[in-house]
Amino acid sequence: MSLGNGGKGRAALNGDKEIAFGLSRALRNTAVSVLYQSPDMRVAWAQNIPSAWSNDSIVGLTDDDFLPAQAAGSLKAAKRSALEGSQSGRLEICIPNGAGDQHEQWFDLWIDVDKAPDGTVKGIVTTAVEITEQRRREQTLRVLLREVSHRSRNLLAIIQSIATQTGRYASSIEAFLSRFRDRLQSLASSQDLVTSSNWRGADLGELVHGQAARYSATPGSAVRLEGDRPWLNPNAALHVGLALHELIANSVSYGALSRPGGHVSLSAKVARASTGDPSLLLLWTETIGSPEQPVGQVTREKNFGSVALERVVPASLGGSATLNIEDGVLEYRLAIPSGNFEPG
Repeated sequence: MSLGNGGKGRAALNGDKEIAFGLSRALRNTAVSVLYQSPDMRVAWAQNIPSAWSNDSIVGLTDDDFLPAQAAGSLKAAKRSALEGSQSGRLEICIPNGAGDQHEQWFDLWIDVDKAPDGTVKGIVTTAVEITEQRRREQTLRVLLREVSHRSRNLLAIIQSIATQTGRYASSIEAFLSRFRDRLQSLASSQDLVTSSNWRGADLGELVHGQAARYSATPGSAVRLEGDRPWLNPNAALHVGLALHELIANSVSYGALSRPGGHVSLSAKVARASTGDPSLLLLWTETIGSPEQPVGQVTREKNFGSVALERVVPASLGGSATLNIEDGVLEYRLAIPSGNFEPG
């Protein structure tokens, strides 16, 4: 009988070894790591150990021997809790490499107590899966959500300013709604460019084309852009777009674009300012007025257009602007300091 039992015991042991061997081969093809430790927490068997933990064999070692102190402390506490309660546990650990947060490695760990049929604790099984990419995606998503929230607040502040100023200079509800709608559509056009660039901003040439295309079938001929074509950051794109809208809308109503074949000139030049930093100068020039066509409304009274051009836009960019009309020529200069654009 004892021989028979011994034969069965050896067969069971051999079967366990075969299972362990098969498991170890299967784990080689996965991203799963498994450690088996004795009750005193020394490693008896390990497979697929991450290089962030150790490049050498860890058999016979404890967690303190191959893991950073903080990670080892958290893991040992979880294992002690599992041993005391004979329950499974789960936690995350981070393995830094001293090169910054972008190089940290994160692992999701499951801890299970291995018990004999009589309830005796045989060992502890730790299963680990690296989740570094998942954590980085989550971190990137949080950053993006904060950025979207920040930009949304800025956009709402711009809309509020447009609504307030439009209402201040509107002569009627109908006039307010018409002008406010046009300005929102202009803002939306600029915002589309910003969004399509993954919030990087907008190319000046595309911004001019988009604003002019709302009023002309041949935007390139209507607003003739010459010179540099820098990349504007999101805030600059929205406010320069607003300035362009006001200039184009005024020109269509009272200026050069109100006449067949009329056009305006817009030059862009990036130059070094007195501080040594690059500065972008935009110069809008057009001929206005004729015997049949009165000089633009902007010359007769202050309205939202002139307020936006001379105060709102330059203040939002930390720059300066001048709007002059002399001898039938309208000239608008907008100086944009560095930090609002990248030279093209």
